[in-house]
Amino acid sequence: MTTRWTAVRVLRDRTAGRCLTAVVVSGFGTSTLWLASGVWVKDLTGSDGLAALCMLAMWAPTLAGPLLGTLADRHRRRPLLVALSLFMAVLLLTLCAVDGPGELWLLYAVLFVYGAAGTVHDAAESALVAGAVDRSLLGDFNGLRMTADEGMKLLAPLAGAGLYTAYGGPGVAVLDAASFLAAALVYLSLRVREERPAPAREGGRSATAEGVRHLWGDVWLRPLVLAGGVTMLCAGVSGALTYAVVEDLGHSPAYAGVLYAVQGAGSVTVGLLSGPALRRLGARRFAAYGISLLAVAVALRAVPYDPAAWACSAAVGVGLPAALIAVLTGVQQRTPGPLLGRVTATAGTLVHTPNVIGLAAGAVLVELLGHRAQLVALGVVLGVTAAVLLGQSPASADRTAARSASDASPA
Repeated sequence: MTTRWTAVRVLRDRTAGRCLTAVVVSGFGTSTLWLASGVWVKDLTGSDGLAALCMLAMWAPTLAGPLLGTLADRHRRRPLLVALSLFMAVLLLTLCAVDGPGELWLLYAVLFVYGAAGTVHDAAESALVAGAVDRSLLGDFNGLRMTADEGMKLLAPLAGAGLYTAYGGPGVAVLDAASFLAAALVYLSLRVREERPAPAREGGRSATAEGVRHLWGDVWLRPLVLAGGVTMLCAGVSGALTYAVVEDLGHSPAYAGVLYAVQGAGSVTVGLLSGPALRRLGARRFAAYGISLLAVAVALRAVPYDPAAWACSAAVGVGLPAALIAVLTGVQQRTPGPLLGRVTATAGTLVHTPNVIGLAAGAVLVELLGHRAQLVALGVVLGVTAAVLLGQSPASADRTAARSASDASPA
């Protein structure tokens, strides 16, 4: 039984363990900068709007995911990851020059490049892992990565806040630069064999479209990715209602931190269990069950009762990551290596962009409609999404894919 435990299975694999180490190291630095950049701008300008632009600057490049992912397919992934990590380590050090409102353009520019490099980095890393790690370990790796990411969200902001208080924004930038340097060293230590990518037969736009066509043409993968996008849209709207839920419970806004901590604990748990669950259920059923749990949890957030709120937060923490882990694992398992960077980045855009749209929509709707009715409606939408995903069995999807192979192939 021990060999089936996620951490043991991944860490016993030398390549998987080192890739995970690089993710944890660079993710720690990213989480600290994510918090500190907004605080930094707020201190320099006193403007909430300008502080919010930091998040927009980091997120905006993901809209170009299909194009940026093409870069990950035109180069060997390990050298690309090393180069990106070293580039970001040097770029972040330029933030030491920011000491007043007049240099904010530099901070925004660095954050924008940070987001673009991160999109390429994630695509290249996913492709490297899919090619270097045993396929049976992909679910375990992705789950453990989710656990690490959630752990960083709990620990890194506290470290970032303390470092910012002691040394200001430049201190946080130096820490993030050091984390990228450490990640580059870890990637250098990997022993993987990669074939040099074949010369591009098509221009940039056609090459990007090839990845989109593959994703859309896979009748097994397409519903999974679309379900992930709908799930993240609903999660965004639900997240925007958090403070209304807290107020309905009769607590101060700070109580939201308690609910987020409980949610994080749920995410850590599902990350540890996702590998065995994916092997037993498959990606589509694992995602559908997670979305079903999320549907119930979101709807029951309308109940103004503390124990119910804690249980729902824990269930959200389990259900939402299950869908994300399933999407990434499904993409890795069903995409040819030469296309994996583009397809991963395209799937990332389709899944994560709706979350930002949902947050914006929820911020508007919470002022117009009661949060309880919205939560129940979101639960219904999520329930229908899970039912649709379960409606077509994997076997029938594969038969359909075989019949429509010519439609899925790039023209």
